[in-house]
Amino acid sequence: MKNIIGKIVVIVTVAVAVVGCRSNDVRISGRFVGLNSNMVYLEQMSAAGQSVVDSVALANDGSFHFRIEEVPATPSLYNIMYSSDRIPLLVSRGENIELNAMGSVLSNYTVSGSRESELLREFNKVYLEGQLELYKTVQRYNSANGALRKELGADYSSIYYKIKRNQISFIIENKGTLAAVYALYQRLPGEQYLSSVDSDLIYYRTVADAVSKSYPTSPYLLTLSNDIARMEARISLINNIELRTYPELKGTDMYGREVKLSSLEGNVILVDFWSAEVGNSNAFNAELKEIYEEFEPDGFRVYQVSADTSKATWIAAVQEQRLPWISVCDFKGDYSPMLRSYNVRKLPSNFLIDREGNIVAKDLYSDALAEKLAEIFNR
Repeated sequence: MKNIIGKIVVIVTVAVAVVGCRSNDVRISGRFVGLNSNMVYLEQMSAAGQSVVDSVALANDGSFHFRIEEVPATPSLYNIMYSSDRIPLLVSRGENIELNAMGSVLSNYTVSGSRESELLREFNKVYLEGQLELYKTVQRYNSANGALRKELGADYSSIYYKIKRNQISFIIENKGTLAAVYALYQRLPGEQYLSSVDSDLIYYRTVADAVSKSYPTSPYLLTLSNDIARMEARISLINNIELRTYPELKGTDMYGREVKLSSLEGNVILVDFWSAEVGNSNAFNAELKEIYEEFEPDGFRVYQVSADTSKATWIAAVQEQRLPWISVCDFKGDYSPMLRSYNVRKLPSNFLIDREGNIVAKDLYSDALAEKLAEIFNR
């Protein structure tokens, strides 16, 4: 009898040990059908970068299975790579995650067994659909002209701001999750910031405070803290710029003539930074032309600085869009001293200078710019 009890105790002890060991593991399984690719890859994302840590061939029915051993205490970011798509997952100890998709994986996959991964899917579905809509609008805009081009420029702005509103709403509504951290760092083409330096600092702090309560030991908190410190330094630099009169700029126009920003003194000047290679800048130019035509008789001027590196691309864009203001470029791209003079971190960016030479506003577009000019010109 004692021997039987002893064996039962041993079996139970072993079972508990096995369960305890496996509780630190994560299982990912699922089924992909409808594409010709046969391999699925597991990619780990870390502060050091990204690396493929495992791969499997799909079974005849399209099924696959991964096991990640010794997962950290807080959720970690992985990607499932299939065909040309990457599905982000935030995996936690003990989870059994199931992924399924037919056809294009990223646009229609389902995920269960991981709340953080389900939130990632919720965010990405809206965000990626918006990106695709933007891309299609840019393609149509580039081949259009006249009234249609103006209409598409307005469509681009509308889609763009809708994407940003959805992104920020997701971040605020899910601020205590690591999915919100992921959403914080997603950028549309040509963007450096989520919104602007000032606004980004608020969102990053909000998420960092919430995540410090839900996941106090998460390594992603260190990343957030470091980025918050960098944003604070940038805001301090910009505030120092705003305490002085504007920094001088000196660039070359398409005819090879050197033009100084100070040559426009006495006017209300918009210093506008853009790139012909970034599609959203073209749409903003269309809106700016309308505002320029309205306020130019009052003394409104534009000094536009391109961050392009290709002279041919820049000149073609200036000519094609018939930009009526001063356009200059030094073809040094992100390393341009002109961009550094104004601490430009995203494109497009702009600074509004009043008649006294003071920077009175930054990053004003569309109706916000028109309203500010109407205020300045007492309309």
